[in-house]
Amino acid sequence: MDQNPHVQKVTRQGFWLLLGEEELFVAFKDFPWFAEAPIGKLTHVELPQPQHLYWPELDVDLAVESIRNPAAFPLVTRS
Repeated sequence: MDQNPHVQKVTRQGFWLLLGEEELFVAFKDFPWFAEAPIGKLTHVELPQPQHLYWPELDVDLAVESIRNPAAFPLVTRS
């Protein structure tokens, strides 16, 4: 089974990420740093460890669980 992540359809609300046989929706309202990202940078995603995704051109790394359950991982900003 191919575990490499693949970005599927991109919409105004977010994008679909295929990880193995699991399809996850990454909503821009939950992950705003992706909202203005160029498609080429958005689709360059790696799986450096199981359950950990990394977008090297955006310097964004996320736990897969944070995409599955974004309410459990609220965004925190520091001023």
